Amino acid sequence: MKPPPEWTLSYDGFEPARQGLREALCTLGNGNFATRGAAEEACADEIHYPGTYLAGGFNRLQTDIAGRVVENEDLVNLPNWLPLTFRPEGGDWLNVLRDTLLSYRQMLDMRHGILHRELHVRDREGRETAITSRRLVSMHTPDLAAIEMTIRPLNWSGQMDVTTAIDGRVINAGVARYRQLNDKHLRVLETRDAGGDRILLVAETVQSHLRIAEAARTRLWRDGEPFEPERETACEDEHVEQVLRFAVSEGQSLRIEKIVSLHSGRDRAISEPAIAALASVERAGSFADLLDDHALAWKHLWDRCDIELDGPVRIQMILRLHIFHLLQTVSPHTAGLDVGVPARGLHGEAYRGHIFWDEVFILPFLNYRVPDISRALLQYRYRRLPAARRIAAELGHRGATYPWQSGSSGREESQVLHLNPRSGRWTPDNSSLQRHVSLAIAYNIWRYYEASGDLSFLASYGTEMLIEIARFWASIAEPNGHDDRYSIRGIMGSDEFHDQYPWRNEPGIDNNAYSNVMAAWLLAKVPEVLGLIHADRRHELQSELKLDDDELAYWDEVSRKLVVPFHDGVISQFERYDELEEFDWEGYRKKYGNIERLDRILEAEGDNVNRYKASKQADVLMLFYLLPLQTLEYLFRRLGYPFDIDTITRCIRYYIPRTSNGSTLSRVVHSWVLARHDRTRSWELFTEALESDISDIQGGTTAEGIHLGAMAGTVDLIQRGQTALEVRDGVLRLNPCLPQQLKGLRLRLLFRGARLELDINCDRTIVTAPYEWTRPEKIGIAEEVHPFKGGSRLEFVCEESPDGWRPVSSRSVRQVRGRSKRSERGQTSDPGRTAGRA
Repeated sequence: MKPPPEWTLSYDGFEPARQGLREALCTLGNGNFATRGAAEEACADEIHYPGTYLAGGFNRLQTDIAGRVVENEDLVNLPNWLPLTFRPEGGDWLNVLRDTLLSYRQMLDMRHGILHRELHVRDREGRETAITSRRLVSMHTPDLAAIEMTIRPLNWSGQMDVTTAIDGRVINAGVARYRQLNDKHLRVLETRDAGGDRILLVAETVQSHLRIAEAARTRLWRDGEPFEPERETACEDEHVEQVLRFAVSEGQSLRIEKIVSLHSGRDRAISEPAIAALASVERAGSFADLLDDHALAWKHLWDRCDIELDGPVRIQMILRLHIFHLLQTVSPHTAGLDVGVPARGLHGEAYRGHIFWDEVFILPFLNYRVPDISRALLQYRYRRLPAARRIAAELGHRGATYPWQSGSSGREESQVLHLNPRSGRWTPDNSSLQRHVSLAIAYNIWRYYEASGDLSFLASYGTEMLIEIARFWASIAEPNGHDDRYSIRGIMGSDEFHDQYPWRNEPGIDNNAYSNVMAAWLLAKVPEVLGLIHADRRHELQSELKLDDDELAYWDEVSRKLVVPFHDGVISQFERYDELEEFDWEGYRKKYGNIERLDRILEAEGDNVNRYKASKQADVLMLFYLLPLQTLEYLFRRLGYPFDIDTITRCIRYYIPRTSNGSTLSRVVHSWVLARHDRTRSWELFTEALESDISDIQGGTTAEGIHLGAMAGTVDLIQRGQTALEVRDGVLRLNPCLPQQLKGLRLRLLFRGARLELDINCDRTIVTAPYEWTRPEKIGIAEEVHPFKGGSRLEFVCEESPDGWRPVSSRSVRQVRGRSKRSERGQTSDPGRTAGRA
């Protein structure tokens, strides 16, 4: 049965120029490994790129570039397990570019996690054949994948050859600008016929020595009956292939099942990858058996994670596509792995598979749906705390600071040179100065605890990380010598355009407002966290880390005296930002059209973006994205600076026109902060963010890997942004206010182990706890707190006020009478909504 359009990503017709994009968006994965949506007969070329990636499967290589040796760690493209194709006797192997393509359709079924393909071809001899295929990467059994292909000769009979293979002749070549770097990460150790219908390939990464074994089992059915063809296996140094020969008749249906197992040397409860891979394919059931288990696993995930909208079908479909790819990159299987979340998913080789700060956009969704995944991703950071301490020590500071780009070991993986594809020049890359990644990790620890109530994690792992990150920021802060305040110098903010003052030779800027305020937040938060954990554990930590009252008092002082620069009533992005030149936005848009990567445009002209008040992405506005109004007011009051709601409004009006949106994350942040300032524009930015990958708005980047942070951020804009969900004083609070374009939404959340169900439309919201409800036995609706426990059901209605829509009552559903009138809202806002909601 054809899945409904809101669950389906479909492509009709074959478009060579769009295949890279489609392959990334049709990737299938299970949190352990993922394979791009390339056709089974495709090889890596100018059109196709059939990559397979193992979570955490890194390797390092060195390259001599511009007279210096550069070492890069990459997520390795693994042997290609997809090859499965056919030819009529005396004919050519299937090739959609050479053959006459009479019809072509590719469809991603997100509900069941299946990639479908249907095509009708005519070869040069006039023989027509219909081919359908289904593919899965098992969400139930993390080492298994499978293809089911059906071939039907429409106007011919005769002999047919089918080839099934595992191809180890792979390199990392999925990103054109990396092709000057060494790319041969694998050496194949073994290829062999494993007996009967099985073949095996074993490879190992050349530096990290991670062993990979892939085994494939291929079986055939003719008109529904199994049969054994003639088989011939060819083993080459890096490729193993089995050719199956048999006779077919016109109209006859031939069905092929290829079951594949992928094991690595880091797997648990195995003796050795090759033995495990062969055993897995031997005991695996049929494609139908695997599909049943796989579909059930996806059903359980969707029961937890779906968001159902009453709105445009395309918006619903894209929102589910984003959830789908998030859960394929980090699934429940991730909880047993030592991996982070790659910024570009397991969907391609951009950013070399590295882990950045995108968790700050990803974890909010997971915290309220599958918190075990959040815990695992935070433990990835904990295991690399020793490396973070070493980085801090090498910088001459105390505590721990995490790298901007992380991979296998937690060392800094950021590149030191950047290739500008516009100019062809390599320029210094200072992005490792983005120390704010550690602040994002600290923020994630606290928000995970708020949502999950996981005090065990906080006591065992989280508090230690918070202490060491806070210690670094207190260490890096220096008295400025003229107004009894502390400055933080020589770093970068989240805006990657500004890595240096135009009048300085050394990189870095001073007193980035976002970093300083978040550092103040952390330094003030640590004593609160210490008070939450058991006294015995608190004393252990303070003793092990040599954290005494004098150091805590110093942190408190720094948290009250960090510099936050202002100019003209606006928070300055960094100190002396007001001395930069204004940029000619209109002129450059007329000249270039898309100026999102303004840094590359200006460098190609011999100019430098550091000269201008021009940002790649949100920086100051990140404060309003992460922190609620009440928290911001508290922090600025502690810091001794003026702050009110008008400060937020002025900053929004100032910075959004000065931002090029060169990062897909920027539209997410801007949509969030505009929710109270301009709801119409907020929705427009939300829809633009939704289209980032599916429409490839950056012009070619999605083919290199999806933008997982932006995908998760759009989902969170619905989950928390439209519900105004936050935890304050330990109480979960809601204040829904839907935009005009969205008539309703339904979702399930998990708060501290208890399920909450929300059914929201424009004028009424029903809040239900169908089972138990954890302490405290209350819930916040707008600014009111109501008793709430397992089995509770609250319904509240909304009415329009001069300032927007707001809840006016909440009571037992049996007591609610009537409905308030629905009206147009346009740019109205809800005074109960904060500018940033966390």
